[in-house]
Amino acid sequence: MNTPVAGPGTLAERILRGVGGAENIESLTHCATRLRFQLHDGAKADPAALDALDGVMATVPQSGDRLQIVIGGAVARVWTEIMNLPSMSGGAGAARPKSDADVKAEMRARSRGRYAWVDNFFEYLSDSFRPLMGVLLGSSLIIAIASVLDALGVVDFRAADKSASWVFVDAMWRSVLYFLPIMVAYNAAKKLKVDPWVGAAVMAAVMTPNFTGMLDPDSGIPGITCTTNATLGTQSCVAHVFGLPMQLNDYGGQVFVPLMMAAVLALVHKGLQKVFPETVHLVFVPFFSMLIMIPVTAFLIGPMGVWAGNGLGEGLSWLNGNAPIVFAILIPLLYPFLVPLGLHWPLNALMLVNINTLGYDFIQGPMGAWNFACFGATAGVLLLSLRHREAEMRQTATGALAAGLLGGISEPSLYGIHLRFKRIYPRMLVGCLVGGVIVGVMGGVDTEAFAFTSLLTIPVFSPMTTYVIAITAAFGVSMALVYFSDFRTPEDRARANAERDAAEALAPEETATAGARELATVGTAKTTGTAGTTATMGTTGTATTAPAPVTEAPETQPEAPAPEAPAQGTVLAAPVAGRVVDLDEVGDPVFASRALGEGVGIEPADGHVVAPVDGELAVVAETGHAFGIRTADGVEVLIHVGIDTVQMNGEGFDVRVRAGERVRAGDLLVEVDLDAVRAAEHPAVTLMTVTNTAELASVEPHTGRSVAAGAPVVTVRR
Repeated sequence: MNTPVAGPGTLAERILRGVGGAENIESLTHCATRLRFQLHDGAKADPAALDALDGVMATVPQSGDRLQIVIGGAVARVWTEIMNLPSMSGGAGAARPKSDADVKAEMRARSRGRYAWVDNFFEYLSDSFRPLMGVLLGSSLIIAIASVLDALGVVDFRAADKSASWVFVDAMWRSVLYFLPIMVAYNAAKKLKVDPWVGAAVMAAVMTPNFTGMLDPDSGIPGITCTTNATLGTQSCVAHVFGLPMQLNDYGGQVFVPLMMAAVLALVHKGLQKVFPETVHLVFVPFFSMLIMIPVTAFLIGPMGVWAGNGLGEGLSWLNGNAPIVFAILIPLLYPFLVPLGLHWPLNALMLVNINTLGYDFIQGPMGAWNFACFGATAGVLLLSLRHREAEMRQTATGALAAGLLGGISEPSLYGIHLRFKRIYPRMLVGCLVGGVIVGVMGGVDTEAFAFTSLLTIPVFSPMTTYVIAITAAFGVSMALVYFSDFRTPEDRARANAERDAAEALAPEETATAGARELATVGTAKTTGTAGTTATMGTTGTATTAPAPVTEAPETQPEAPAPEAPAQGTVLAAPVAGRVVDLDEVGDPVFASRALGEGVGIEPADGHVVAPVDGELAVVAETGHAFGIRTADGVEVLIHVGIDTVQMNGEGFDVRVRAGERVRAGDLLVEVDLDAVRAAEHPAVTLMTVTNTAELASVEPHTGRSVAAGAPVVTVRR
């Protein structure tokens, strides 16, 4: 049974309950937007309940009892709060005894899907790069600033004789890209649960000045032979170390080498831990790991990694050179499917290889079309949320758009919005296609730096005009398609608008003033020849008492006798004359589902809408189509005139009351021009529901008859 997620507590506490508690967490890390759980038993997590939490954008279950929870920009804070919870004081990953059920679960996990190894492989790639997103983004912004200054003529950023100041600026961003192999080696070793510092040390050994100095044929070091490729004009050097030939390479910026090295290191490191007693692990395991892995990396893994990276880069370069339009279209159309699965990191690695080997990269330009199509779709959602007054979606879209346009990060848009609404992706892909076609037709876009594709990094792309045209087109097309065709289906839009109207009408106000008079039950006053009396408001505002007989609406059969008002109960009167129908018949899925409480619908005979009960007007919608009344004994009533009539923006609605006023049953709320409502093609049915039905003993609608305004139609029992 899943641990209940709902209940009191912070977001961190509710997430912890949702993943099965601290005892179910083997490890917990985070990236720029996601919490990444390795669970002991993935079946104990409740993804649906986690998805419903405020502050959670999405949950992504994976094989091997892994679970990702997308938080967005607040992920670091939430991770810290989880790790600081008392129940986590032992730290995630504490071992626990294995029961028979645990052993069986492990066996099932081993056979869970034929492609679990693929998931594991890409998880390894992702976790090796993901922690570096912050410094990669930082270096790309430094490059962007320098490129802007170069474009403005402040400094020649590419000059060979730059001043010491600008050489120092070079060092600020090159530090990340050059020493990237050491950082990747650290993360990869950590992912494979071996000493990450050993991984970093092995990779650092082939990047020391001692090693790189051998690449200089004029260094005078004996035992080094260099040859020049007459065709390519490239030079390769071989050092003879202890009589064995070792190909020399500059490993700065390489990413495939540390990934391959860490995988082999994991086997060596764990093997040595089995050989040596635990008491001497600290001394001998790192020592022998370095003694073995540094030569293996220098002689074998290093050259193989360079060949692999160069081969992949040359293959893509061939496609880009021989079919540039195909390449430029393929990249932006692939990324929307790769990024949500974390499969984009190999392409990111190839970008770094291209910059290191070719001196430029041709993948990031077309990729920019995808990013800006993604941000354009988010902008379309933002505009719609403003138009339809959707506060939560407006906040989500605003944050996602800021992260995208300024940081080049697409995950908040993807997980917070796009993957939640299936209508967005097809429209976004059209923007990707348009941007890619422009890049291909105009000859491609290159860059000499690894940069997140944002507004701030536009100057690093060349030709910049081509890039700006492509990303602008991708952004504009996606935004227009999403805005004009909506990201919700018509049914979902009607439901969302109804829920918004109800929320606005019943927004919490200040508590009713002390000494409020007791509720006057409608229809219980006995008078000769009448079913009851109601209070009506004259034009001067003076309350007068007038008989309110239950009448027969024209063209309908006589009404059945009105039900007796129960003891200690409240009777809600009809807010408008007409035929009373069940909520299942009103044609609106939200009201029919009782999400807004039990009640009735009334097909109105006129547009004279009155208060159904005594109480305080909690909120009056500016458009006049919805009213919320709170009675003295806590019954919350929603009166909603028509369906989706908010789109009329108040036209045809003459509101006679204000929020905060106290009204008596029968007081006029609004005069509605029903002809205008029908001309706007909106159903005119007036709905009345008790929104806090769940807190009451019963809410009993009385339907299937025609009534005058003021006749009892709902009985509420506490």
